[in-house]
Amino acid sequence: MPNQLPDRPAQPQYATLPHRALIAVRGEDRISFLQGLVSNDMLKVQAGEAVWSAFLTPQGKFLHEFFAVPHHDAVLLECERARRDDLVTRLSRYKLRAKVTLAADDTLVPGVAWGEGASTALSTSETPGTVAVHGAGVVYTDPRLLGAGVRWALQADQIEGLTKLGLTHATPEDFDALRIGLGLPDGSRDMEIEKALLLENGFEELRGVDFKKGCYIGQELTARTHYRALIKKRLMPVTIEGHAEPGTPLTTADGLEAGELKSVSGGRGLALVRLDKRGGPLHAGTAQVTAHQPAWIKLPE
Repeated sequence: MPNQLPDRPAQPQYATLPHRALIAVRGEDRISFLQGLVSNDMLKVQAGEAVWSAFLTPQGKFLHEFFAVPHHDAVLLECERARRDDLVTRLSRYKLRAKVTLAADDTLVPGVAWGEGASTALSTSETPGTVAVHGAGVVYTDPRLLGAGVRWALQADQIEGLTKLGLTHATPEDFDALRIGLGLPDGSRDMEIEKALLLENGFEELRGVDFKKGCYIGQELTARTHYRALIKKRLMPVTIEGHAEPGTPLTTADGLEAGELKSVSGGRGLALVRLDKRGGPLHAGTAQVTAHQPAWIKLPE
């Protein structure tokens, strides 16, 4: 049976996410420009919704993941900080005559709040993708999964005031533990650049890809893997007995290749696991690893 999602903490918490950063996409063509490039439907953003999306190689392999959020006259892309310049450069190659500008934006700081009452404290809804203005910043319920928290992009003085709203300060590592338990990938920490497939990493169930929106870069392979059910590996939460580092190969008891360990937080982690090898105990070096299927993951019978 699929595992249930981990319990949310009773006390709502918040943390800044220093490894994440923002890009502001402006100009009258910003929606149509992004629509032809990325995996999700940017018309949802135009209608006021936040979405999770990806930018792929022409061959349909992972390059970048990001949240796209409407904010005044811009679409904010929350992406990996270390790879932000690369995303700006790659997107800019397709500007041609489009009336659009792309630039790193550090006027707001990305972060997340989670736990019982987090959405109420930030005056928003638990409905995934809901966007609400928060002073000069913006808050948006994680569009991927109920229980994944409320993402935000706020000014520094707004962050200092979050404790007055009943939120307890926590660390990025605290949120990592929740994220890993839920089975949510975090950029290139969990998805190998130019090799990972979206549907191996939950983009279908987590609403990160739209199969009805029309063409975008890498769309052909993504659609083919969907309609032909070609996925043989999945990113899944695992429990770890012993010590293992991210990137350690997974093997079966008889030494067969079974996947690779990705993010690690204490005795839990995420791993890309071969579906035909997930049932038994696995090994990552000297550590024993057990894969768990969250309720939201749909696997073949």
